[in-house]
Amino acid sequence: MTMKILMGAQSCGFGPISKLTALSLLIPQHHRVFCGDTVASLYARRNAEAFDELYDTGEPGGGPRSDLLEASDWVVSVMDADLVMRAFAANRPVVMVDSLFSFWQHDRPLADLAELCRRAPRGPVDRVLSHFQSLRPHEQILAAHMLATHSVVQNFQGVRERIGQFADLGVGRLHLTGSIVDADALAQAAKGTGPDCDLLINIGGFKNFLLDFDVNNAYLKLFDRWIPDLLSDCKRFAEVTVCCGAFGDGRERQVSVGSSRARLRMLSHREFLRTVATASHYMITPGLTAIHESVALRQFPMALPEQHFGHVFNLDSLGGTLFHRIGARLSAVMPEHPVPPDDFEGTAAINEIAERISADPWLYKRFRNMMNEWIETFVALDSRQRAAGIDELGARLGGRPLPDVVDELFQTAAR
Repeated sequence: MTMKILMGAQSCGFGPISKLTALSLLIPQHHRVFCGDTVASLYARRNAEAFDELYDTGEPGGGPRSDLLEASDWVVSVMDADLVMRAFAANRPVVMVDSLFSFWQHDRPLADLAELCRRAPRGPVDRVLSHFQSLRPHEQILAAHMLATHSVVQNFQGVRERIGQFADLGVGRLHLTGSIVDADALAQAAKGTGPDCDLLINIGGFKNFLLDFDVNNAYLKLFDRWIPDLLSDCKRFAEVTVCCGAFGDGRERQVSVGSSRARLRMLSHREFLRTVATASHYMITPGLTAIHESVALRQFPMALPEQHFGHVFNLDSLGGTLFHRIGARLSAVMPEHPVPPDDFEGTAAINEIAERISADPWLYKRFRNMMNEWIETFVALDSRQRAAGIDELGARLGGRPLPDVVDELFQTAAR
């Protein structure tokens, strides 16, 4: 039985939408309708083969598409609490997918969130959204898991413990999985030959609730300044590719210093993975999707400085690994400027650190020198050390294969 499935992802970097794409590719027998905006829509359009219809809600007149929701048989949301609540209001079965289940912070006890969900009304949608409007954004995501028909959560530190807390409260139908990645694309990428470039730098989709390509973009400005210095200081990197959502839609450009060059681009996901597989060296902002894909391709990466608080959480959660020990950190450049352990306040503090480093010649020189030291440590790793580094990351991230979980959910749903 073919179902019409409405799909959406939190528009916060490329992590959520890449996971939605990976899941969507596992259910080609169903009619898959993507609905979203900003970086999620940008990524979906670059990887349109994963969807049967695409709607950009950020375009004039786009808005929340209640007509698409009403016409759907099921809904799939990757970390988009609003979509889950709208599906709940419309009495549509919904799957909530989450790679950061242990990350979400809450001031209200989980028992209070569970009781709020038990008392939640069904539509109209405004009534449902009003019921949850007092919750902080992270609390809304936790509530969405409690409302969802099923939840698929990616394994990470603290995830099993939180699953246990939900079970004790009798809320949620949670399915633990390993890497939420496009396994077919990774298998194809692993067959590539290369190297395609001396160094691949992956700084992700970048946009989130605070950061944007043209606003609160101090991190991008810092990298704009640093890339020419990287080419000048590290002449072993004659061919560099820098990937980011900020370099899509006509923003591509090239930087040259002597005989070395850096191309700043946004690639389709499959082309990007081929580049990951064949690059001589790989550097990433420490997002979980990038880490999982690195492990799958056995390409040991260096952690670039954090863009937002989620990166701090991810790297700290991998404490004790080689990846953690040799990672670069903006906070190390300005240790007297602490990053609060809060998603919004921590991200704002990181943006301020990046801004101050860019503006202060002494701080920028310190940043540049520290980056060179971190890079020298990274490139000096031999193949045995890199393989061991991949193995210890893989041991932290394993779980039930995503295709098995998806098949169980949608075969059940289709009957």
